[in-house]
Amino acid sequence: MPVKLVMTWDIAPEREQEYFEFVIGEFVPGVQHLGFEPVEAWATLYGDYPQIQVGMLAPDFPNAQRILNSDGWEQLQEKLFGFVKNFSYKVVPARNGFQF
Repeated sequence: MPVKLVMTWDIAPEREQEYFEFVIGEFVPGVQHLGFEPVEAWATLYGDYPQIQVGMLAPDFPNAQRILNSDGWEQLQEKLFGFVKNFSYKVVPARNGFQF
């Protein structure tokens, strides 16, 4: 059964330009190379919620766990942490549409 990695975070205000360059140029291609399929990205424009939410698919939970335990994921995540704060994630059964 496909699963979705749902991640949320806030962009560090002083790092916005560098954040967008990293996400487009390195993070998205990197997670694709590891085996996740990016399927959605949401931005909160109003309210007290995480600024960014990203959803990525994996074929099943064992594959998602393998990716999340890989050195490649650890390296991408550490770089991401240089641009964001309040990072969290969870792996849930995949459904169509918005999942929080």
